[in-house]
Amino acid sequence: MKKKKKMTTTKMKKTKKIAKQPQPRAEVAAAAAAAERAAAEQAAEEAARRARHLKALSRRSGAERELEELVFGDSLNVEEDELLQRLAGPQRLHATERKSAQEDSSDSEVENEAKGKFSSKKPAWVDEDDEAEENVDMTHRYRKDFMKSDAEKILTKKMLKRRLEEQFQRAMGGVPAWADLENRKKSKRTTSDSDSDEDDDDLLCRTGNFISNSESLPRGILKMATCLPANQERFANGKLATVQFHPSAQVVMTAGHDRSVSLFQVDGIRNPRIQSIYLESFPIYKACFSVDGEQVIATGTHHKMFFVYDMMNGSIIPIQKVRGVEERFLRSFELSPDGSFMLLTGTSGYLHLLSMKTKELISTMKVNGRCTASAFTPDSSKIYSYSKEGEVFIWDVRSRKCLHKFEDEGSLEGKCIAVSKNNQYVACGSASGVVNLYTTDVCLKENHPKPVKAIMNLVTSATCVTFNPTTEILAVASRETDEAVKLVHIPSYTVFSNFPVFRRKQIYLAQSMDFSPRSGFFSVANNKGKALLFRLKHYSDF
Repeated sequence: MKKKKKMTTTKMKKTKKIAKQPQPRAEVAAAAAAAERAAAEQAAEEAARRARHLKALSRRSGAERELEELVFGDSLNVEEDELLQRLAGPQRLHATERKSAQEDSSDSEVENEAKGKFSSKKPAWVDEDDEAEENVDMTHRYRKDFMKSDAEKILTKKMLKRRLEEQFQRAMGGVPAWADLENRKKSKRTTSDSDSDEDDDDLLCRTGNFISNSESLPRGILKMATCLPANQERFANGKLATVQFHPSAQVVMTAGHDRSVSLFQVDGIRNPRIQSIYLESFPIYKACFSVDGEQVIATGTHHKMFFVYDMMNGSIIPIQKVRGVEERFLRSFELSPDGSFMLLTGTSGYLHLLSMKTKELISTMKVNGRCTASAFTPDSSKIYSYSKEGEVFIWDVRSRKCLHKFEDEGSLEGKCIAVSKNNQYVACGSASGVVNLYTTDVCLKENHPKPVKAIMNLVTSATCVTFNPTTEILAVASRETDEAVKLVHIPSYTVFSNFPVFRRKQIYLAQSMDFSPRSGFFSVANNKGKALLFRLKHYSDF
């Protein structure tokens, strides 16, 4: 019993000790108050330290002011109190005040950006030497081409600038629309703001490729690619006399001394063969598509007859003899662009005009001397005939009368002639290799016209000249030497420097040339029986 009493007394003592351990609420409150006092003292010390710092900053030097301008922006128009408030740190704002402050700051940023964009900046310095008028030495090799006479060995900068502008306008055919500032300003004044907004909206509503190549062909380098020969699937066995593109279909025709006429589809990759016909004992001198593309007319090298191949019926029609035409051989001929006439070049200067429909003689014309080449105008109203003596006769097709005659400048012997598709230029090639380029207006008025350009890039006789359909390229060639083919840029009258390709002989003796209907392809027939094909990348269509 005594032991149990002792155990109970010891348990009671332990419980008393455990009850004394937790502190009363007054002590907890006192500790919290002490912590708040310590925090308040620390905040007061921080505020005092910041006040001392702001007081020190108020006595800043000029260098410190510049540093503040770099960090905080231009502070010249800002009050010192505002600067000190920015240095003191952001103030606590309510939600509504914070939102309005953000809106004000965004508006101010937009205004600052607008001011920065439209603020006129003055130049950092002005060089007096730039304003002084200096003389330029024109005898330098880069500037001597701009001299008009020996008296212009020294020009001022303004004169040189004016000379460069003149050359640019001559090459471009006038002032381009984008370079004519006065017209642009007038057009901007006439158009209202509402119209411009509608145009902008219309532009933004549509998608597409708004970046395209320039419409005019650039000078200097012609972008082109060499394709497989047009007659890759059937090379001619011998000299290829003619190559010509179909007027409407994507087809090319070749004809040569191997007595065959072949048609190929032009795709620039395989150029598959469509059809070939064989004319027995008839080496072809020249072949040509009719204007509608349904027939092929072919003349021989030593025959007075010619053949008409009707592609629609698949028949070959021989024309044994034309009544009234007393010629030993019928070789060279031309077809009128309207498809009504066929002009046969005879001997002793005779020109025989035939009806394309019936192949009957309409009339005969004669030039002084021997006629070497002829060409119709695009409207089929006139004929230009080139004589061996270097004279060009202009005939009226309706009356068959000679309207005018002029002498080709410097021509010793006429070889070939061509009229541009827009009836603006006439090209005459002579035996000396010079190709004179005239304007049709001058040719119809003067007896001794001056050519706008004398092309002297050939050293042998110019035997073939042809214009592309857009009158931007003139192809000249000679069949007397290899690689004698040049492409001339018409607006600037300069030769493309990258054709033919140097150190890679492939053209050999050029016999015939032709451009596709939209200038996408260019073909040259050589004496190896190949019709070389080139893709002109500036033109997108065939």
